[in-house]
This record gives sequence, C-alpha cells and structure tokens, in this order.
Amino acid sequence: MSRFPIVAVLTLLLAACSASDAPGTQATSGDSLSAQAVGADTSVLRSAVNAPGIQQHLAAFQGIASANGGTRAASTPGYDASVAYVQQKLTAAGYQVSLQTFTYPVFVDLSTLAQTAPIARTFTPGSEFVSIQYSPEGSATAAVQGVDLVLPPSPTPTSSSGCEAADFAGFVPGQIALIQRGTCTFEIKILNAQAAGASAVIIFNEGQPGRTDIDLTPVVGEVNALTIPAVFTSFAAGSTLNGATVTVNVDTEEQTRTSQNVIAQTRTGRSDRVVVVGAHLDSVDGGPGINDNGSGSAAILEIALQMANLGIQPRNQVRFAFWGAEELGLIGSERYVASLSTRQKKDIALNLNFDMVGSPNYARFVYDGDGNATPEGAGPNGSGTIENVLTSYFAAQGLASLPTAFSGRSDYGPFIEAGIPAGGLFTGAEGIKSAAEAQVFGGTAGVAYDPCYHEACDTLANVNAQALDEMGDAAAHAVLTFAQTTSAVNGTGQASGTAAANMSFRGNNAVR
Repeated sequence: MSRFPIVAVLTLLLAACSASDAPGTQATSGDSLSAQAVGADTSVLRSAVNAPGIQQHLAAFQGIASANGGTRAASTPGYDASVAYVQQKLTAAGYQVSLQTFTYPVFVDLSTLAQTAPIARTFTPGSEFVSIQYSPEGSATAAVQGVDLVLPPSPTPTSSSGCEAADFAGFVPGQIALIQRGTCTFEIKILNAQAAGASAVIIFNEGQPGRTDIDLTPVVGEVNALTIPAVFTSFAAGSTLNGATVTVNVDTEEQTRTSQNVIAQTRTGRSDRVVVVGAHLDSVDGGPGINDNGSGSAAILEIALQMANLGIQPRNQVRFAFWGAEELGLIGSERYVASLSTRQKKDIALNLNFDMVGSPNYARFVYDGDGNATPEGAGPNGSGTIENVLTSYFAAQGLASLPTAFSGRSDYGPFIEAGIPAGGLFTGAEGIKSAAEAQVFGGTAGVAYDPCYHEACDTLANVNAQALDEMGDAAAHAVLTFAQTTSAVNGTGQASGTAAANMSFRGNNAVR
C-alpha cells in the first residue's frame, strides 16, 4: 500500500483538530449527501457493534481454521465451513441469503530457476522466485543482460526498466533480459524484451523497503502475444544475475477449482440505490487469516446482525457480500460484478470495502476517494463523499486518520472498474509504520502494521481489540449513513475517476 508523507500527517492532525463536532458534516466538491443522511444518528448501531461481538465471530473463524489444517483458503474445507457459518448467522437474522458459485483456474507452479555460471546455484521457488502468471511455458539457458537497471535502487520507486523499446538498445538477441520492477506493467516489459529478441525474462523487485521480496502471484493477464517464459524474483536474487548464465524454466499445471460468495441483502429499502458492503472471507493457504480478512468479515457480519436485531429499516437496500478467492486475485468480487447487467450495476449506489481492520500495530487508513493525496488517483465520482463521511466521523471522535490509495489490492477494484463509487477502511498490512504515524496512532515505529500478514501466526492473538472497536464503529456509521441517505452518493459533480487505470495490483497479484 502507498505510504503517506510525514508533512501530510501533520497537516491532517491540524485538520482533525479544527473539524466539526458532527460526523459527516462536509461534502467534497462535486459530491453531495442530504442533510438528513449526513445528520443521521448512528449512535445506537455503533453502541451495538463492539469489539467483543466482532471477536466472537473471529473466534469461530479461528476454530474453523484449527479444525481444517490451519487455513480458510478458497476451495478448502475451512473456507466452506466459513461460508456455512456466515450463511447460517445471516439467514437466522432474516436476510435474503444466496450463494454465488464460481469456478476459476489455479496454476500449480513447477518452474525452476538456476544459475550455471560463474557459479552454480539453484533458487528456491516461492521465496526467491515465482513464475509470472500466464507466462508461456518454456525453457531458456543463456547469458543474462541487464536492461536500464537502477542499482543501487533509488530511495523511492522510480525505475522504468524495460518500459521503452529504447531501453533495449544494444541488447543481444538470444540472451535473457534482466528487468527491474517499476513504472509500467509486467506485460509491457516482457513484450518489449520479446521484441528485442530475448529468450526469456527475469523481472526482479525494485529494492526499496516493502519492494524487496517476491510478490505472491505476479500476473500479466492472458496475453496471447507473449511467447517467451518469464519469472519474478526477489531483489536479492535478481540483482546479482547481470552477466551470469542462467536457466529459466517455466512449467505450470492448470487446475479448475470452485468457490462461493455469500450475498445477503435487507428485505426493505430502495433496490435502485443499493449499498454493497463487502469483505473477503478467504485466507491465504498458509494461515487462518484472522486479521486478513477475518476481521473485515466479522465486522460487517456483526453490523448486519445488529441492524437486524435493532429492527433498522434502511431507506436504501443494503447488500452484505462475503467474497471468495480474493487472495487469488479478487476472483469472487470480479465474478460478481461481471455477472451484473448494466441496469444492476447502475442500481448499486456505492461499494464499502473492509479488508483488515484489526491490525496489531494499526493505523486508521481511509481509502482516498477524491485522489488528492495518492498517486493512483481518484475513484469514480462519489468516492470522495465516502471518504469524507469516514474522515469526518473520525475527526468528530477526536481520532486522526490518513488516506490510503486505491492500489487494487482489495475487492473495491472490480467496482471501481465498473464506475461504481467505492471507499472503506484499512489498518495496514506488511508496510512499515513510520515514526510520525506512531506519534499519531500509537504502536511501534519501524515495525509492520501486521507482522503476521499472510503468515501462520495470523491467529486470534494477532488482532488488536481497540482497532476492531474503532474501525467497527466507523464502518457501522458509514453503512447506516448511506443506507439512510435520500441523495445520490455521486451528487451532480463530474469526476474522471483515474484509479482503475493506475492500480498496481489485482488483489495481491502485482501487475507493475
């Protein structure tokens, strides 16, 4: 996720101190909400949604994972049991519940990467390298030639290695292109290398903090024009290969798997102004996923149950969605949006996304809907309103918050691509908390927001109860505010919404 400059931290602190005492009293330029909705009293729902209630669901998810090999990954018994738990709770509460079943391809990576000269060395799959998803299969043994490398790396991501055909001036056909991550998509880099006559491509991570390890599933998409094998390596592995002789062998086995989304909606409310509240329900293969993303799933489940328990009749229909296979590339949410007709997409007023809201070394991040603080750009028109409702709520509670980018790492991605306003909350993943952020939010500087991100230690003990309480209340406030508004979220303003074109990820699958 994008980090935020220290100067902006101080600016936001000053803004928080001068903010209105009433939640959601301002609207961003071009966006609007009715005074009735902005002033909606969400205190009763917020009182009902608390950390102990959310933790009960997390304990259930932990029990499910412990009984099923320590994981709740998509298409595993642990995920199926998580689906059954959520479905049972929502059905008992009176929601209209359906399961959306979908299939998806999984690539079992059998690839190898080995240096044969000047010394022999075999690289470890899954930690030092992975094949790039949808890379053609094939093998090449040749000398490695660096392409416009920036070594040592610059302090901030600036590499454009392989992004221009001119970068390959002097490239020797038949050699293996060594390309640094950055600026443009992997697809562009590989196609340029292919045009220059490369026999294979090695893309290595750029080298700045947070950009040193391999990405779990780098992806180029299904590009028929690609003909040469390509792998992605860590900075440590790839940065040493210039001039070496290497064998790149891409060998994958495709399997088809099945998973499900859980969709539950209120029985009342306008069906032409639907509020979709989403969180992914699956974990990674290697852990129970209690913070990522049991926390978001448990939070929206508790909000749904408490809305039913309090007898809240929303003016606009609320649709709670628990997405499957997010960790494999936003597959569940993508399949859902793709299944909608044009009319059904227009009937969705907005998407609220909650992915990791209990990080142990947490910060309060709000997705930057208007794009004024992050390079990826604004979401579709109306996303600024969502950001404003959340930041104004935090300010009214005397709690600072910071913007985070629409980078494509969570399930808002398919909604943004469909032109649907989006927003939500995030408490941090593998990124490192800065000293300035520690002053604002507490916790420990120099340590990841979630040191157990995508690890087996992402258990019930990995979740911060205070974060759950604060973020759960903010989520409840946003859900009810938009459930009760009488105005269109996107108002009458015009906005370009550039985030869809600039997102760097599809889930955890890096694309640039």
